[in-house]
Amino acid sequence: MEHKLVITPSPHIHSGDSMKKIMWTVVWAMIPTWLVGVYYFGLGAVQVTAVAVAAVLFFEWAITKYILKKPPTLLDGSAMVTGILLAMNLPSNLPVFMVIIGAFVAIAIGKMSFGGLGQNLFNPALVGRVFLLISFPAAMTTWPVPKALTIVPDGTTGATPLGIIKEGIRNGEKVPDLLDQMPSMLDMFLGNMGGSFGEMSAIAILLGLAYMMYKKVVTWHVPVSLVGTVVIITGIMHLSDPEIYAGPTFHVLTGGLLLGAVFMATDMVASPMTRKGQLVYGAGIGLITVVIRLWGAYPEGISFAILLMNGWSPLISRYMKPRRYGTK
Repeated sequence: MEHKLVITPSPHIHSGDSMKKIMWTVVWAMIPTWLVGVYYFGLGAVQVTAVAVAAVLFFEWAITKYILKKPPTLLDGSAMVTGILLAMNLPSNLPVFMVIIGAFVAIAIGKMSFGGLGQNLFNPALVGRVFLLISFPAAMTTWPVPKALTIVPDGTTGATPLGIIKEGIRNGEKVPDLLDQMPSMLDMFLGNMGGSFGEMSAIAILLGLAYMMYKKVVTWHVPVSLVGTVVIITGIMHLSDPEIYAGPTFHVLTGGLLLGAVFMATDMVASPMTRKGQLVYGAGIGLITVVIRLWGAYPEGISFAILLMNGWSPLISRYMKPRRYGTK
């Protein structure tokens, strides 16, 4: 009887990861993008972030304690991620009360109405952002002009590159002429253009992706399939008529495409569990984004595309699950 067979429940091997560790890894990965936003938009970006994070933390604490009657979950980092992501999806000049409303919707409707962390069907930050966009369209599409090392914003506003293209085409202008009115591709890559303060810098967002992949928090499947789909479709459209359709480089570097592909589409709760499912999920987001950008009413479509595919994620996981070991 010296050799006993001990039966225990899984997991039998633990990687050392935890939800808290994963969430704080995402927070650290967002720091470069946030710093670039602060560099270009100054105290406005700091204010929006502070208000969003504080409001999100308060609403999660209050709902958890007084409505769900559960132990507090503030220290797991998920609320912090939601607050920072919500802030980075907003203009840096958005009024404080609108930021608070967005935070409430993100937590109360996008997260806690489903039961809390791990049970939400949709990305909470995007739920808050889309609610604000529909409710306050003028404020959500009034973009301050970026000015490096600004301490106090000067109140000057301008259009985003996607907005310029959309409006110009409606007025019968040609894409090559419109591109001459915009920042260079290098400026777009670095983040010197109008838009939500966290969607600006491609290089900062890619640094965050590299860090999360190094920490094995995300894989390449969703970002690559999403961006690859956008590149293929916009490339085909651009070749078919370059005077109406901008090229794929423009579409990748402008708007919230990279921010959404790296930090929101990869949400492990709202995205499929299998690698094959993640490829289909990312491609679906890319397809819907392009359709909205090229033929929809809004110049940007990444937020709507992610939320729509969030709703399909359970079905994708169900029908694209791996074959059980030992089955034919």
